[in-house]
Amino acid sequence: MIEAIPRPKKRLFLALILASLVVAALSGYGIWRVSFPGLANISEHLPILLGCLLAVTILLIATGVTGIILAILGLPTLSFFQELAWSAINLLFPLAIRIGKLLDFEKERVERSFIEVSNYLIKKKHIHIKAENLLILTPHCIQQESCPHKITRDIQNCRLCGGCQVGDLLQIQRKYGVHVAVVTGGTLARKVIKTLRPHAVLAIACERDLTSGIQDVFPLPVIGILNYRPNGPCCNTRIDVVQVEDAVRAFIQNGK
Repeated sequence: MIEAIPRPKKRLFLALILASLVVAALSGYGIWRVSFPGLANISEHLPILLGCLLAVTILLIATGVTGIILAILGLPTLSFFQELAWSAINLLFPLAIRIGKLLDFEKERVERSFIEVSNYLIKKKHIHIKAENLLILTPHCIQQESCPHKITRDIQNCRLCGGCQVGDLLQIQRKYGVHVAVVTGGTLARKVIKTLRPHAVLAIACERDLTSGIQDVFPLPVIGILNYRPNGPCCNTRIDVVQVEDAVRAFIQNGK
């Protein structure tokens, strides 16, 4: 039996994003105030231009954050708001992590909350695609460490011995006709995505890799599923097969 990872609260990431927005707004004002005298000496119009630029930037970020909150509340949002929401997340996420650290929130806890928010936003889009356009990505640490059969180049090399859960992913692949790839890191993951050009990705990884991966491949829709690490990071990790299969069915419900 796999020990369940506690489901993170979306409100943690939302609170940190709002705090980050406030800090960004105050920083923008501080930059404008400090720059005002020097710019005014060059031209009386430069402080106004800088102020307008900073104000528009903060306004767009605030609009994106508003889009996130509206989506979480279940209210309809335009695609324009959704794009701004992701832009706001990408811009404010590093600051949110730092604020979380100052408030004594573990980085992994903040990342889990981010993944929960990201998954929710993707699910709200009700994306349905053909099975051949869905890619399941998983790190190589899902394979039994002592296994001599290399599966990073071809998952079909798996012998289905039951020693790890690679065989479970193979069964999902054969049942639904989706792509499955086992990768050794972000570089190979991006290469696989570039080669297969999927319309959506179901990614299995730890908090750090999921967080960076979701941001790296944006705007490609990604559902992130955390793996289990009973033997520590990057060693004989496990997955919730039911959760993976449910996510596959949700993606291809009307697309197969």
